[in-house]
Amino acid sequence: MSPDKNLNEPKKLDTSSIKTTTLLSFLMYAMILVAFLWVLTSFFLDTYYQKMRTQEVIRTADAVEAQYLKGSTGFDKYVVETAEINGIYIQIKNFEETLEYNGSGISPEKAGFADDITRIDSRLAASDTDSVAETRHTGSSDSEARLVYASRIGSGHDTASLYIISPLYPDQITIRIVKNMLGYITFILLSIACFLAYALSRRITSPIENLTRSATELSQGNYNVRFDGAAFTETKELARALNKASYEMERTDFYQREILANVSHDLKTPLTMIRSYAEKIIDISGDNPEKRNADLQIIISETERLNRLVTDMLSVSNLQSNNVEMHREVFDLAEAAEDVYESFMVLGSSQGYEVHFHPCKPAYVMGDRSRIMQVMTNFVSNAVKYSGDNKFIDIKLVKSNKKVTFHCIDHGVGIPSDEQSHVWDKYYRTSANHERDIEGTGLGLAISKSILNLHSAKYGVKSEEGKGSDFWFEMDTVRKPSPKNKNGKDKADEQIQSDTEK
Repeated sequence: MSPDKNLNEPKKLDTSSIKTTTLLSFLMYAMILVAFLWVLTSFFLDTYYQKMRTQEVIRTADAVEAQYLKGSTGFDKYVVETAEINGIYIQIKNFEETLEYNGSGISPEKAGFADDITRIDSRLAASDTDSVAETRHTGSSDSEARLVYASRIGSGHDTASLYIISPLYPDQITIRIVKNMLGYITFILLSIACFLAYALSRRITSPIENLTRSATELSQGNYNVRFDGAAFTETKELARALNKASYEMERTDFYQREILANVSHDLKTPLTMIRSYAEKIIDISGDNPEKRNADLQIIISETERLNRLVTDMLSVSNLQSNNVEMHREVFDLAEAAEDVYESFMVLGSSQGYEVHFHPCKPAYVMGDRSRIMQVMTNFVSNAVKYSGDNKFIDIKLVKSNKKVTFHCIDHGVGIPSDEQSHVWDKYYRTSANHERDIEGTGLGLAISKSILNLHSAKYGVKSEEGKGSDFWFEMDTVRKPSPKNKNGKDKADEQIQSDTEK
């Protein structure tokens, strides 16, 4: 099947997608609500109707009794209207007469209201209360039940009896109206639910689909793509994180190209030199010992340069993969820093650099002395490279609160604020302008970072463009080892572990 044909095929419904799941869940929720409404209506309509009908009969009886005791001229009219509005049968009996008001639409004789009144009257006479009520079933179903109510009005010779008979079931017209109404409500609710479900699913999934499309473009190498999280907090945070990742990937890609360019240049230059001088020895200076030795010295120097590059690359790889052996011991960081300082003093006489050393009191730390010295050397070498025309470098040690901090400060070109987090990356070189070429592979700070991480040391850089940089690291101090186990690494480890626990 051709690719074009595949593209023209209809897209299958993905039942596990957020859009489909949201849509179906919302519709299912709406259908459950509608079904629950129908169930409640079917099972509780009669019960609720009877309860409300009973309460209404009692309120009507109280109102009729109040009007009767007032003796107003409009009593008959009031009771007639009350009986017709409520669809009930009312009878008032006193010593003089019996008044009947039939608003139920049912013949009292056929319905047997006289028997109901006789029965309820007997119960009222035997009761200590002023009113009684009972439910009568004249057929086999609840739809033929009615409420019979009786109460005493007044006292003494003016005593009268009030009887109310009310059906306790809704008529068929009412039931049909309610069911029709439920049908319309069901249709309206489901229609609204479908619309809301579709709109909600689109609103939720639209930003995710946009993020997915942008991520696909990013995976194809388009670093200019931007992620939009729309109106949701979660998608906004995701978009912000992806935009940052895109920016970092773009910079990483740039650095990778820089790495290839730098490594190619660093490898090509010494290889070219080695080949050129080897050919020179063969063709020209092979028979001249003095010139031959000078050419061989250049070849050796270039091979050492290649060796340093390869060694640094292997060091970074081993350190970052923790595939390196650490020789931990207790040593004086101030003394190690002084050794590093002395190794750079030659720059003062040969190249005009001013390197100043500000030591502190002896500060003993636990770690690999040679590796920590490598970090300090890398910091000072970096300061030399980027000190510019100032050529003034400060090496400081500050001891406080059981910690010692090493500072290497230059007053050169500085580092732009948006690049300071990348100075620890492999092959990184600042974009700040400098007048002379900077030699080296750009691996020194990456090696330093890996060594300091293995020592769980804090480190960082403070820099202002045009004013210089301060590279620093901080280590915990330990007790000075006693003379008898000064050279015993295992006892020193035990001592530092004891100090740490304290």
